[in-house]
Amino acid sequence: MGDVQTDLAEPDVLLARWGAIASALATLGHDDVWWIDGGTAHRDDHGGNWGRLVPVEGGRAVLYGFDHEYSATTDASPPIDLLAGAPVWLPWPDLVRCAEEQQLGFVYWYDGCWSRVPYPDGIADGLTAALPAVVSEERAHRALREVVFGWARHKPANATEEAEVAAAAARLLAAATSRTVDAATLAGLLGRIGNQPVDLDAGLAAAAGFGLVPGSTAPAVPAGTGEPPRRVRMLSDDERQDLVWAAMRSAAELPRPVPAPTAELAALVDWARSRAQSDGRCSLRFEVLDNARRFGPGEAAPVGRPGDNQWAVAREVGELAKRLWEAEADPAHGHWIFLRLEVSTDGHTVERHYDSWPDWMKFDGISGPWPDDLRIEMDRRAAPFRPAWSVLLDPGLTYTGVPESFRTPEVD
Repeated sequence: MGDVQTDLAEPDVLLARWGAIASALATLGHDDVWWIDGGTAHRDDHGGNWGRLVPVEGGRAVLYGFDHEYSATTDASPPIDLLAGAPVWLPWPDLVRCAEEQQLGFVYWYDGCWSRVPYPDGIADGLTAALPAVVSEERAHRALREVVFGWARHKPANATEEAEVAAAAARLLAAATSRTVDAATLAGLLGRIGNQPVDLDAGLAAAAGFGLVPGSTAPAVPAGTGEPPRRVRMLSDDERQDLVWAAMRSAAELPRPVPAPTAELAALVDWARSRAQSDGRCSLRFEVLDNARRFGPGEAAPVGRPGDNQWAVAREVGELAKRLWEAEADPAHGHWIFLRLEVSTDGHTVERHYDSWPDWMKFDGISGPWPDDLRIEMDRRAAPFRPAWSVLLDPGLTYTGVPESFRTPEVD
């Protein structure tokens, strides 16, 4: 079982806040932001952030969701299995689906107290970002005021009306907590809105779905029947990327014929000569793939000109390199990934790397060819021209782990 969490209210309180906001919004016709369906409470901001609260028979519950900015748990390195040791009664099919899609940032389960799996101190799981109005009474109160002044765009007449709305929001929250929401309670908050229709019956129906109206039934779904077979991530995307880059830096080049001279190579050489230093030298370094390119000067950097925009210059020379990359492509041998061009007064040299990361191309552990882009390149090459490390580009590796041939022997 995960660590006990003491900073969450009991499920009934969370459900009451959820239902109060859902019922207020439903009166205005907004029934797809906060709502309940099939016993599961939903929140979706339609911007990539969502949460669900599932009351489970026996007084239990599970709270889970994802925030696309703040759920750092989804791409933590090493990976965090948010379902490790979780109880059998959870709604496993939906949880597993979300985890597979890397859309599961937090999972808290309640069986007398709230618990979750442990993760490193300081890492954000996105709970307070995705569901601020649920985990905080003050934020729930603010959300109800926002229904009036934000969603309905009602302009308060004065400070007195602002206070009245605040008091009405507090009454609705209290009624939701005591399961006594009625038309008068909703009207107290929303009846003042005159610039758009207010459907109190829709609001009451929404509240009833949460069990907040006298005579309605509190939701509770059947308990799950156990953890199904599932894949658990063994490597994070960052770990797989680091593995690929380390293999590239130690790889050797496979034998290939040198590409024939092209007009595109001549154009790049001419550009370098036009930016050569006083001794006639100019050095250029490139990384090019289908969806990315990187440029860096060598030992003899291109000479700047008055009025230069460094980004425009980089785009200009990068486009010349991309044209050369395309012109030199071979259906079997593939494209080069890295290229070094050196020009001098008496000629030029070109060095191409198709299979390895050369020492002369900057490595900072952060920037480099992304595995997904490398996979596009490797998939179209003939098998004999795919380096051994290309097996590391399989996304499934995050679940199967490091292949034996790429494991680093442990040192006693």
